Amino acid sequence: MSSTKDRALSRGDIGALVAFCIAGAIIAIYLSVFSIVRIIELAGRQRVPVLVEFRGENVDLPLTTGGSIPVGLESGTIIAPELPLVAMVPGIIAQVVQIITVIVVIACLILLARMTIGGRIFGRGRTALVATAGITGLLGFSGVRFFDNMLANATVAHVADNGVDNAVLTVEPFTFILAAFVVALITTVFSIGDRLQRAHSSLEKDTEGLV
Repeated sequence: MSSTKDRALSRGDIGALVAFCIAGAIIAIYLSVFSIVRIIELAGRQRVPVLVEFRGENVDLPLTTGGSIPVGLESGTIIAPELPLVAMVPGIIAQVVQIITVIVVIACLILLARMTIGGRIFGRGRTALVATAGITGLLGFSGVRFFDNMLANATVAHVADNGVDNAVLTVEPFTFILAAFVVALITTVFSIGDRLQRAHSSLEKDTEGLV
């Protein structure tokens, strides 16, 4: 007769989960510090590097031999001598959203890892953590991209005096849909696993009562 108690993980599994928790904490700290530095840089508004995406416009690339060749320009970094307020605000919002998103996602995954060390993989609390991490990451990083695009477009409009049309304010739909599918799939797997685990435990208890 199998036991209904949670089975203990091996030392190797526990070590891997502990290492995962430590790595997650380091990543959260590193990205938070990076975002804080970026916020300070944006708030200074002087000579701020801004990554800009274009629509694949052709530009002439000069050759050392003379003449030029057309090149499709998709992205580049603009050094804004003075960042306008309309660009600074969404830029700072993007970094704040990134900090919150990273901390919430990694905190949920670390809690999930700590719970798993007990030997029980599925459960309502674990499913909630997976769903929270997935939805937060999906919406959070989409928001970061949206506000970063606002920063880039406002910077280009200011530096080029509205002479360049690079309005890119959309999140890639395929990437968003794929990420949403993955999040929904993982959440569903954990939800089904939880129900199967509870059904198995209930069956074992009923069987023990007949012995």
